[in-house]
Amino acid sequence: MAHRDGTLLDKYGRRITYVRLSITDRCDFRCTYCMAEEMTFLPRHEVMSLEECLRVASVFVGLGVTKLRITGGEPLVRKDVMWLIERLGALPGLENLVLTTNGSQLDRFAQPLRAAGVKRINISLDTLRPDRFKKITRIGDLNKVLHGIEAARVAGFQRTKLNTVMMRDGNDDEFVDLVRFAVANELDISFIEEMPLGDIHGRNTTFISSEETRTVLSEHFELIPSTENSGGPARYWRIPGSESRIGFISPHSHNFCDTCNRVRITAKGELYPCLGQNDASQLLPALRSGDDDAVRQVIVDSMGIKPYGHDFTHQMNSPQVVRFMSMTGG
Repeated sequence: MAHRDGTLLDKYGRRITYVRLSITDRCDFRCTYCMAEEMTFLPRHEVMSLEECLRVASVFVGLGVTKLRITGGEPLVRKDVMWLIERLGALPGLENLVLTTNGSQLDRFAQPLRAAGVKRINISLDTLRPDRFKKITRIGDLNKVLHGIEAARVAGFQRTKLNTVMMRDGNDDEFVDLVRFAVANELDISFIEEMPLGDIHGRNTTFISSEETRTVLSEHFELIPSTENSGGPARYWRIPGSESRIGFISPHSHNFCDTCNRVRITAKGELYPCLGQNDASQLLPALRSGDDDAVRQVIVDSMGIKPYGHDFTHQMNSPQVVRFMSMTGG
């Protein structure tokens, strides 16, 4: 349903102000928790064009959305990506244009992204060890990401955030080092509980809760709860004497469904009102009809299928959502 003042409300009265828009399912990494090693990517005709991505974003902004996050796959591998981002940055009413990236392309894109109006960047970083980085990403180069983080700083980005997926026996011995790295480089960092998306075996043995990680970190840092909110699901802690924020995204142990303000759009134009459910609305037919009123109606109708919550806790051993994270968009 849409409220008469133009804002977008779901059936529980939650206002939708945040859209995560995937512009490609392709990536130059193959992270083990995100996709299969041998991926079959979408054929080009099934992927929204950059013009269609812009139209979707424009319709959402017209419905009261104020925050747009560009995701992938890896968004910066999309050909002519700056054409889209420059136009998104100029949309009247869009207050917060942000980007999630693996950092591999930031060395050349950080400055133009800043000039185009991107406000903040989230960078996925699960380890500081080159050999482990290669194992997790299968084909990634840690040095490229570290150079990208520095390029973002030089370009003038502030509150750049690292996103770290917590994996038992995978990177749990590095959490303290990652926080120290974030503090030393004036970065924020969020630790993310692994989510049961895609047919990936063994996930129930690698899961670590936010509470467990926070207990480990509190042995090394004084963590002070903060009421700050970046517009997403992270809950933050502060370390005295540092500008860095330590966040935890806890879809299992402390889910944030009651205040959910976001929807996700895949690169093929599927609108998922909930990351943890399979129900989706199809935007591509309306987009390709050339009728933005039809696109708007699909969006408004999708509010009726947005569930109250995802119920991830009961899906760890047998995931109900078989699509990979890379298909949904970060």
